[in-house]
Amino acid sequence: MNLRSQVLRGGVYLAIRQGMGMVISLVGVLLLTRAIGPQQYGLYTAAFGLFYYLQNVSQLGITVYLVRREGEEKSTVYHQAFTLLLLVSLIGVVLSQLAVPLLAGWVNLKGFQPIFQVLSLSLPVVLLSQVPMARLERQLDYKQVAWIEFVGQIAYFLVALPIAFQGGGAWGPAAGWWVQQLHLLVLFFWADRYQPRLCWQPDLVKQMLAYSVGYSASFWVWQLRSLVNPLLVGRLLGAEAVAYIALASRMVELLGFVKSATYRLSIATLARLQGDRYRMMQAITEGMALQVLALGPFLVIVSWLGPWFLPLLFGAKWSPVMHIYPFIALSLLANALFNLHSSALYALKRNWEITLYHIIHITLFFVVALLLIPRLGLIGYGWAEVATILSYGLIHSFLVRDVSSPDYSFAGLLAVAFGLALFPYQLGWWVVIGVAIALLLPNTQHKLIELWKNFRSVKNAS
Repeated sequence: MNLRSQVLRGGVYLAIRQGMGMVISLVGVLLLTRAIGPQQYGLYTAAFGLFYYLQNVSQLGITVYLVRREGEEKSTVYHQAFTLLLLVSLIGVVLSQLAVPLLAGWVNLKGFQPIFQVLSLSLPVVLLSQVPMARLERQLDYKQVAWIEFVGQIAYFLVALPIAFQGGGAWGPAAGWWVQQLHLLVLFFWADRYQPRLCWQPDLVKQMLAYSVGYSASFWVWQLRSLVNPLLVGRLLGAEAVAYIALASRMVELLGFVKSATYRLSIATLARLQGDRYRMMQAITEGMALQVLALGPFLVIVSWLGPWFLPLLFGAKWSPVMHIYPFIALSLLANALFNLHSSALYALKRNWEITLYHIIHITLFFVVALLLIPRLGLIGYGWAEVATILSYGLIHSFLVRDVSSPDYSFAGLLAVAFGLALFPYQLGWWVVIGVAIALLLPNTQHKLIELWKNFRSVKNAS
């Protein structure tokens, strides 16, 4: 199987798994939010948002290093990564527990402290599963990765929902998270047959960190996005506003399952094209169009139908979610045009260029959010999301300088058509015309047929 076929098949495996996961999550989140309500869901979201940032910082980019490193497979490398992640996770647990009073004082949400403490204790479980998962992803064995993650997702809701319906509030999803991570830890080690050993080789640690610190720095900056909701919205608007934004973001994230799959796959794929800039640029051009095409229709359909169906499914108290949804969806759609740029630059080890781009992106987000949230409420957060689109000009300029310019004509047309179509209640229903034209283009039909053929090949192979 050539690289392109292997990549497409791996991408389809991930997309199928995440598509199935989307259905499970939509049903699960529907039941969960109805059971615990906006206030408790906002409380859990605020605590999890801060823990999620801690988790990403603690990974130090080691997982990506394991996937992208060049050369032959060496057990020592994985043993050293396991040891380093174990050490960092224990330090992270201690520091997070010490920081709880400060965080609780800033967020100022009743019940925040114990939820955050319990979540932070899961850090070693989360980080140690990254080593066997990286081994599987390096081999492009996304079929096993996909099914393991699917089982973990089911385990989450099997625990979270009963507790929620028994009046456990935010403790339902917190317990579900713990069980999910334990499942992932056990299953990844079982699937990869990896047997960890403690190891400490200073030269190897230095080599890992020399690569990963640059990557980690940019990633840490980018993940500051997850702190805007708990730290700014939570403090300025309260737990229910946090819940509305969290649910809208969750909906957008679930609908973007194909985008997530293709970006994840690109980490391993573009690393293999480092020496061929022409093929790398072809991959980015094709990937942009596939991501926008796979993402746009789902986002648009929910934007059109959501104001009618969301109150029926989640309850009338969740109606404000659709006020903020189109803005968050537009932000993700714009990101679909440019996230492969970052992956290519990471593969070329241009980590500090990406860090600068992330700094500009996050600065725009925080500053506009801080200025507009007190004045416009939820919509102020939405305009802050839209403002971050300006930062993509910088990542484009870096890609042009280091590689070349991708062809935006087709992907850009799709993005504009779908982006406008997210706002029919604000702009008018004439936006439907743009979507119809985009979907009827011959190039669009060709891409859809290609996706269907790869889906069928995976289905037949299974």
